[in-house]
Amino acid sequence: IITMNILFRVGQTLMRSASQAVRPAAASRQKYTLPDLPYDYGALEPHISAETMRLHHGLHHAAHVKNLNKTMEKFEKAVEMGDARAQEILHPALIFHGGGHFNHSMFWNSLSPNGGGEPEGVLMDAIMRDFGSFKKMKQQMSAAAMSVPGSGWGWLGYNSWNGKLKIAACLNENLLQGTTGLTPLLGFDVWEHAYYRQYDKRSDYIKSIWNVINWDDVREQFDAAESSKYI
Repeated sequence: IITMNILFRVGQTLMRSASQAVRPAAASRQKYTLPDLPYDYGALEPHISAETMRLHHGLHHAAHVKNLNKTMEKFEKAVEMGDARAQEILHPALIFHGGGHFNHSMFWNSLSPNGGGEPEGVLMDAIMRDFGSFKKMKQQMSAAAMSVPGSGWGWLGYNSWNGKLKIAACLNENLLQGTTGLTPLLGFDVWEHAYYRQYDKRSDYIKSIWNVINWDDVREQFDAAESSKYI
């Protein structure tokens, strides 16, 4: 039976993003909004085309936001009515669109026209410790993203129990933390809408996206995860 505890956990996970835009705007009831990109649609070219970004952000992500708000409204009404069956029916859509909103909001911030290269400082130290080299981490994450059957995400995550980095993959829009317990640091969207208008092969897209990774943002996610692991 779906309860308010599940709704609370979903909302808490959604609001853990470093981006303030992910958090619902203040209103008579919670509303989620499509975050503005921190760069122009064409800023990531030639690695990600303006057309791809326009459709990915303005159509696909926007649809998640719209449907998340609709589903939240229906779910809250079902809770008020004590309709456990309706809550159960709505739960998959709540997870799907909530995950889609969170994952994409994090994804945009992890990209930058000034990105690429390698991280520095404590993040690089952790990568060297847990993977042996930056190259090996890239290989493992690329392989995880390639291994997703159909649609999903490849992730670099943080294990709060042992303080180590780990690579994982999730299907569809499942949340990394809810699925594996790992705190997300960097995700690769491998749904076809993320690359099919520009790349024939997923492997070419994954190889190219490393050139626009915003390692400053990933480091901020890492620092936040490190500071909260004992809370």
